[in-house]
Amino acid sequence: MAVDRHNLLNPEDQRTAYITRKLDGAKGPIVAVSDFMRAVQDQVAPWVTQSFTTLGTDGFGLSDTRGALRRHFKVDAESIVIATLQQLVAQGEIKPKLVQEAIDKYQINDVRAADAGNTEGSG
Repeated sequence: MAVDRHNLLNPEDQRTAYITRKLDGAKGPIVAVSDFMRAVQDQVAPWVTQSFTTLGTDGFGLSDTRGALRRHFKVDAESIVIATLQQLVAQGEIKPKLVQEAIDKYQINDVRAADAGNTEGSG
């Protein structure tokens, strides 16, 4: 935000945000994931110039294993793969059929198919 303020007040001396510089030249889609609400990673979206998708645990009131909850909110590893594949479809890199094959393979709509994850309170 400091860069935005600087650029607003200095039209002849424009700067680039740190995250924009770090992601410059990155190939492929960028998928930002958190065990918090999507709003956390959405905060950096204005400075990401590439295709950008966020996944997060928006919602409340559920109780299950960590793995099942992550699958429910689509923040588990398999869901990240699906989000990445969806972006590759949007970029014309792969066919939509591959996304459906991955959804079926990983049983993405079945929380019981998810790895239970660590159940001892540390991850």
